[in-house]
Amino acid sequence: MSEHPYSALTQEMVMDAVESLGYYSDARVFPLNSYENRVYQVGIEDGSPLIAKFYRPQRWTEDGIQEEHDLLHDAEEEGIPVISPIKKDGSTLFRHKEFYFALFQRRGGHAPELSSDDDLELIGRWLGRLHNTGSTRTFKHRPHIKGSDDIKAAAETILSSGLLPDDYRPAYESLIRDICAHTDQQYSGELTTLRIHGDMHTGNLLLRDEDLYLVDFDDCAQGPAMQDIWMLLSGSREEHRQQLMVIAEGYSMFRPFPADELKLIETLCTRRIVRHAAWLSQRWSDPAFPQAFPWFASHRYWSEHLLALREQLAALQEEPLSLPVF
Repeated sequence: MSEHPYSALTQEMVMDAVESLGYYSDARVFPLNSYENRVYQVGIEDGSPLIAKFYRPQRWTEDGIQEEHDLLHDAEEEGIPVISPIKKDGSTLFRHKEFYFALFQRRGGHAPELSSDDDLELIGRWLGRLHNTGSTRTFKHRPHIKGSDDIKAAAETILSSGLLPDDYRPAYESLIRDICAHTDQQYSGELTTLRIHGDMHTGNLLLRDEDLYLVDFDDCAQGPAMQDIWMLLSGSREEHRQQLMVIAEGYSMFRPFPADELKLIETLCTRRIVRHAAWLSQRWSDPAFPQAFPWFASHRYWSEHLLALREQLAALQEEPLSLPVF
């Protein structure tokens, strides 16, 4: 039995999958930078190359992947610059042997400059429109962001993985308890949730000429709007406030800015830090991961991880950011 799910995904299988939909490959198949799934640029005879995305087996259900595609379709229908999967015979999700896959048109571009107010304001405008679209339906088969519960679940994954050094275990468990005591307070009460991108960092934003594309909805989820906003912040606390004001200027053209969710920023940041370590722990048997993240199994990594959690604990105890009401 294979130790990882992609051992059977050969170049020939990639071409066979694409050709099963009526596209004929010219045998130029190039792997693109992706670890969770496998993504390839596939040359097409007498046509432009296509992007073929093969979903990691047993990660999402068919219904869960379809909800990702439905959000992309809804956004495209509203004129939002996303890259929707190609539809063939009324379907966007296909299966070849043990793999679900989808095809996309190729788009080029570069990451926006988050130090640029113009770029931040542009991102804010598109996020406002995306969230309007996301609010029209509810995900039933995608993850729902749950704050402390997600942090605790990720911590359990790390603790059971055997990768956390034994001498760090007591400090880690203590930090997680203290962190969740604060996140339980901040991530409480009735929160408005909607279908969101879920992983809105600069690598998932592409500027091409005057167009900004929102790409890679693989982590889309039901959650608070702030999850798609806080990852655009960098620098000091005062810089965060200024950046938020610029984003809010664009966002509020289409939708009220969720200023009441500013208190969630440090909880969502902590959630991402813990879940990233848990993700690496879960995927460590996939040969692509030790090759790409060789530092992960070292004492130094876990020492720095605990330091990051201590810094987050301190941040959770600070007064949340506040902005003028928009």
